[in-house]
Amino acid sequence: MPHSLDLLVVGDANPDVVVGPLDAPLAFGQHEQLVPGGALTLGGSAAIMACGAARLGLRVAFAGRVGDDDAGRYVRDTLDAHGVDTGALLVDPGLPTPLTVVLTRGEDRAIVTAPGTLPATTAADVPAALLAAARHVHAASYFLLPALAAGLPELLRTARSHGATTSLDTNDDPAGRWDPAGLGAVLPHTDYLLPNAAEARRLAGPDPADLGEAAALLAGRGPTVAVKNGAEGALCHDGKTLLSTPGIPARPVDTVGAGDSFDAGFVAGLLAGLPLPEALELAAVCGALSTRAHGGTTAQPTWDEAFAQLTRNGESPA
Repeated sequence: MPHSLDLLVVGDANPDVVVGPLDAPLAFGQHEQLVPGGALTLGGSAAIMACGAARLGLRVAFAGRVGDDDAGRYVRDTLDAHGVDTGALLVDPGLPTPLTVVLTRGEDRAIVTAPGTLPATTAADVPAALLAAARHVHAASYFLLPALAAGLPELLRTARSHGATTSLDTNDDPAGRWDPAGLGAVLPHTDYLLPNAAEARRLAGPDPADLGEAAALLAGRGPTVAVKNGAEGALCHDGKTLLSTPGIPARPVDTVGAGDSFDAGFVAGLLAGLPLPEALELAAVCGALSTRAHGGTTAQPTWDEAFAQLTRNGESPA
């Protein structure tokens, strides 16, 4: 049966309040600190990735949960405006929409999230028709969605039975446990694992010698692993070969969501039939270009913009 949808994204969606950069440690005691900038923008790793993929021209649907509140309506309206199908974005009558505050300082950031509907989101929230329709299924924020995580192995297995490829971006684990048993169940059904460098080291287990070894260890558990490494670029291990691509010259305004834009570029490249090295390079370009403006979705590139950058031989995309 032909697929009518390029990408189904499953996971978190919420408003982000991004403020900063701080020039000193965060102060309590009712002390007010002023920062140069602040923005209300769409957040959630899954939601940002979905918007980035739609911007690249993919037909994208989103499955998740928000509350019956202004924040939830903002999330739905923003996804709709980016061309993402929100028919499977459920409204939970009893829980609020998640909310995240991002405090930036230099190239680092602190992230504070009120989970709201996230713990109540399950694999049953994902319509079977969308799983059958999608060429690719991407899940994000594994550790923030424990009920969904428990059902993810079967959900991804079902997607693959319909001919889809699959990917997972776990993001950080606030509890610091990194759930080796749960991941052991889901990775065999995951075609592509997309962590950042810190996450890859934690997911790989105790003290990998370097990032390449971490990627190799994770690839040995089933998926091809593409690791985002900020200004250093990215690397990828398919179980046999380690590939790398250098960082893309940029003058970042805001790095929030850059990893999710990387994910969007990587998946879009694969679905377009690009070889793995070129998909990795395209992903790095999409991540870098997304940092040109505040918020995770404002500066996400189109397909033509991303490919134009690939031909500029190192010239800054800013």
